[in-house]
Amino acid sequence: MSPVRRLLVRALPLLLSVLLAGCGTPAVRDAAEQDVREAVAAWSRTPPAQLAGIPLEGWAYEVSAVRRDGAQATARAELHYRLTGYDFAPAGSAREVRLSRDGGRWRVTGDRAAPGAPPQLWDQGPVEVLRGAHALVLGVGQSAQTLAEIGAEADRAVPAVSAAWPGPWAGRVVVLVPGSLERMAELLGRPAAEYRGMGAVTTGRVGAAAAPADRVFVNPQGWAELSAAGRGVVLTHEVSHVATRAATTARTPLWLSEGFADWAAYRGGTTTPQQAAPALTRAVRRGELPAALPADEAFAFGADPEALARAYEGAWLACRLIAAKWGDAALVRLYERAGRQPLATALEETIGGDPPGLTQAWQAGLRQELDAPRGVSSK
Repeated sequence: MSPVRRLLVRALPLLLSVLLAGCGTPAVRDAAEQDVREAVAAWSRTPPAQLAGIPLEGWAYEVSAVRRDGAQATARAELHYRLTGYDFAPAGSAREVRLSRDGGRWRVTGDRAAPGAPPQLWDQGPVEVLRGAHALVLGVGQSAQTLAEIGAEADRAVPAVSAAWPGPWAGRVVVLVPGSLERMAELLGRPAAEYRGMGAVTTGRVGAAAAPADRVFVNPQGWAELSAAGRGVVLTHEVSHVATRAATTARTPLWLSEGFADWAAYRGGTTTPQQAAPALTRAVRRGELPAALPADEAFAFGADPEALARAYEGAWLACRLIAAKWGDAALVRLYERAGRQPLATALEETIGGDPPGLTQAWQAGLRQELDAPRGVSSK
């Protein structure tokens, strides 16, 4: 046997042992770490007392890492839970659980959002719960009257959205009302400046077969500045996003998703285009007719408020035009198809047109409806 072959034969058992150690069962955790994990599991079997009244199910902490320092320990974990009757899939939250060893046993002493992760509503204080016919409202630091008003608007918004969107959806909504704009921004993990002036926003995963864990967040400062009619429009707009979530994908143009939500909100009302689109009306009267339907980047949070308003108003008027000229059902079919195929194909199959033709019809509508003197109808 050659020296090289002899070396390989001798090394083979060692090599095999290394490979087996790397791809076999994981190393056994030490007893102290296992005790920490078991303490978190036992503690998390029951939701905290401050969550009493919130309909919870599937409450569980999945520990991913443990760090010990003498009689203190910290466990990184992912919290999973569902709001009974509202969530089709678990909501998730990265958490940091603190423990101390007392009398030889580990005991949980605290639980908070993991560093860099947004908090949950209950991290901000005691949660008030209001159940409506179609909405679950959870609030912190709000009066009972405010929560009741928001709940009533949400209960009106849900059937209005169902009338506009005949596609399948849950027909109910969860509304979170934190104590301030800054508190809302904390929950969303974004700067407060991005939401200043907004009445509400919606979160959720697009393109899901059954939209899971959608949440409508109300900005209490923006909400207080709205008229009664404005509050109805805002909540119906946000609930529309919840209803259309399963049909919405990254391919869906934002002018269509935002415009449809506003169309559902204004549908059946008496608000005129000049009243609902003041920024775009001013631009058209200055001779600044938009050259194209609003691009996705025009809807970015934190954009110039006037430009952002023109984008939303133009999107609404585009959807309003489609519904008026080709019918409500055509607008709904366009929405459903635009999330699965190119916009040009979706337009051809639903209204028999193309993007340039729709743009030209939209521009003509803007001239007709916005350039007329205020108070003069131009149907």
